[in-house]
Amino acid sequence: MYVLKLILRNALRHKLRTALTVLGLTIAVLAYGLLHTVVDAWYAGASAASNARLVTRNAISLVFPLPLAYENRIRGVDGVTLVARSNWFGGVYRDPKNFFAQFAVSDNYLDLYPEFIVSEQAREDYLRDRKGALIGRQLADQYGFKVGDVIPLKGTIYPGTWDFVVCGIMEGRDESTITRQLIFHWDYLNETIRKTTKRNVDQVGVYVVGVRDPDEAAVVSRNIDNVFKNSLAETLTETEQAFQLGFVAMSNQIIAAIRVVSYVVILIIMAVMANAMAMSARERTTEYATLKALGFGPGFLSVLVFGESLAICAIGGGIGILATPPMAEVFKHATGGVFPVFMVSRETMLLQAACAFAVAMAAAIVPAVQASRVRIVEGLRAIG
Repeated sequence: MYVLKLILRNALRHKLRTALTVLGLTIAVLAYGLLHTVVDAWYAGASAASNARLVTRNAISLVFPLPLAYENRIRGVDGVTLVARSNWFGGVYRDPKNFFAQFAVSDNYLDLYPEFIVSEQAREDYLRDRKGALIGRQLADQYGFKVGDVIPLKGTIYPGTWDFVVCGIMEGRDESTITRQLIFHWDYLNETIRKTTKRNVDQVGVYVVGVRDPDEAAVVSRNIDNVFKNSLAETLTETEQAFQLGFVAMSNQIIAAIRVVSYVVILIIMAVMANAMAMSARERTTEYATLKALGFGPGFLSVLVFGESLAICAIGGGIGILATPPMAEVFKHATGGVFPVFMVSRETMLLQAACAFAVAMAAAIVPAVQASRVRIVEGLRAIG
């Protein structure tokens, strides 16, 4: 017990230095946690994607659609249970900065997405209304949409102003489900462009395919692509997760930069902490020599140094870890909902704790060695 008291007294001997070190460590651990959470949020869509769903698109590029006639042929492939259509709409709500996902989908689309919870009444109203739309809870909360509202979208891919009536709100199965999108009837889109532009009629952006056995996803994907091999519009079929990761891969350099910055922050505070511990060790040379003269060995002195370093890092790291979840909420609202899912994971907190521990160990190694090697005669002569 007296060892703990001695460690705490040493840590609090220079209160201002300790307070500043703790503050720096708190900020570093907090920054690391937020940066790591940003990376997690970047992968949230891919993480939430299912391996039991496949996405079939044009093999050349996603910008090229597929013929509507492909639907029945995909449905006939062994292992396929359901096929839904989906077109990216890309409309603008009032201002281009108000970006959110909009999809024109077939009426069976939600059957493939059990993570979206919609009441029976809302779904019936949606199916009855040709201009009906369903919106996610996160989107509704962000813009204040409610059932019965009319959402005007200015088309970019499909010209004109399109008005959609909110028939229901899609709730997420859990907090990791992204519900920041709007879906409406694919048939309404197709019929409207048939009457107006007459371009891209009976064209599908991607087919979402349900499979009987997720373990057979690779085989089913290959069989679907073989059906359309050497056709005018060959297909590329992959799991929904792989499809989502393809978008994330476009920003791999940004993600790598964020990771590097997060570890640079830890390295900087490690240097600061090491300097603080080195200063403390130099100031206590006489004390260490006195303890050795009283019979305390090098191991005891090392314990004092490591204990002080651990105590400071435990306080700073603990405050940083506890402050991360509320700061993540502040960051989420400050960024205007750029990240629909922005939660601090348990893994992130464990990494924060590991970083704080690593800083404590690394910062104390040199001072501990110096303290254990102090010679009694030279130490007693030192002026600290």
